[in-house]
Amino acid sequence: MINVAIAEDDFRVAHIHEQFLDKLEGIRMVDKALNATQAMELLAKGKTDLILLDNYMPDECGASLLPAIRERFAEVDIIMITAAADKEVVEAALHYGVMDYLIKPVTFERFQHAIRNYLEKRAFIKQNEAYNQTIIDQLFHPTELKASKKEECDSLPKGIDQLTLGKVEELLQNNSGNGWTAEQMGEMMGASRTTARRYLEYLISRGKAKAELEYGMVGRPERKYYKIGNEVNGRVKDFQKR
Repeated sequence: MINVAIAEDDFRVAHIHEQFLDKLEGIRMVDKALNATQAMELLAKGKTDLILLDNYMPDECGASLLPAIRERFAEVDIIMITAAADKEVVEAALHYGVMDYLIKPVTFERFQHAIRNYLEKRAFIKQNEAYNQTIIDQLFHPTELKASKKEECDSLPKGIDQLTLGKVEELLQNNSGNGWTAEQMGEMMGASRTTARRYLEYLISRGKAKAELEYGMVGRPERKYYKIGNEVNGRVKDFQKR
């Protein structure tokens, strides 16, 4: 669950946003502040993951709080919800890494879109322990990535399904440095070893996976597949360069 706080001087607007949050999964509303002083006090409690921050508050503008929030509560994410459309306020939001900027009055659809995007980005960051350019592009250039993925989907060879391919990539990523044999991957996919091998070899051809022969005590060596960038037995090898 993501703990969300609302900093909004109009209690009626705060109540509307609280009702919006109640309709969304994975969200818990933990606190509300009616002014900037209260907002900083509630953040100091350390219970907030995300704050919905108004700009026009009676004691201080939300935008002027951004440097202090970043300095004292770097782990707290911010979405601004305000009537302010001033260039200076928007630029401050961008400069201090505000996750989204919503101009009042906010529809539920736009509110929901902002929260869902935030949750997806947060989950994506949490699940990746190491980063490469592709992963970074997903964080900084999501629109370009979506277009790229559509082109990739349209150009997939016969026998390769986009959803299944994504699942195989996810399984490779989540298995860290242990790797998968085609048989193990097939069991996880609910498919045959041949089908699993087809997807794994396709990922190798796209530079997204690698394979090595692993020799056991007895029997034939197994071909094991790894996500590019994962450590294999404490070593990082690029088997495509062999």
